[in-house]
Amino acid sequence: MTTQAGSATRPRAPLNKERVLAAAVALADEGGVDALSMRKIAQVLGVVPMALYKHVANKNELLDGMIDVLVAEIDPPVGDTDWKTAVRRRVLSARRMLLRHPWAPEVIESRIKARTTPTPAVMEYLDSMIGIFRAGGFSIDLVHHAMHVMGSRLLGFSQELFEDTSDREPDPDAMPPEEMAARYPHITELAMAVAHDQESVVGSGCDDQFEFEFALDLTLDGLERLHGTG
Repeated sequence: MTTQAGSATRPRAPLNKERVLAAAVALADEGGVDALSMRKIAQVLGVVPMALYKHVANKNELLDGMIDVLVAEIDPPVGDTDWKTAVRRRVLSARRMLLRHPWAPEVIESRIKARTTPTPAVMEYLDSMIGIFRAGGFSIDLVHHAMHVMGSRLLGFSQELFEDTSDREPDPDAMPPEEMAARYPHITELAMAVAHDQESVVGSGCDDQFEFEFALDLTLDGLERLHGTG
């Protein structure tokens, strides 16, 4: 009697933290982080939920590990270019990573706020970004300002004060347009420009990628000017 080759006869890959985190990231990509649970991760991995706790102690440790997995996807720094190009390339790599994982910005923001220090991978990433500025000749004082100005953009996303996209559902509680224009003339002017002006400096339709790169380049141009006067 011969034994049939197949998945049933192959030894199961040993469970480790890397497999747990990879499964968690894949599930979050599929259904969002709010739907993530130890039970679902265990089902994917073919183990009982209690087996996961040997590798991640709780949900917060799981989320921290998932952040580190994502940060590891960001391209490493390149050493054969100027500081501005190096920073831009890396930030846009972080941006591409977050576009692959739309749930990540909220998790990164919440976990950074919850911890006294960021996760080790985030710390290493930020340290390397500081190193790019320092290698470019920035004073430590200017680097300090640069890190504050760049903010969450260093990790590929930006926190907006308001949304001005034209495809949002109308707000039933919104004030009439005439009252809006009278009370907030400048906001109204900007909203009208975004909706109708194809040549607007903010970009037609307020494209999110355009806005991100516009602000990134504006920030880097300003830092370059300050660096040149130092």
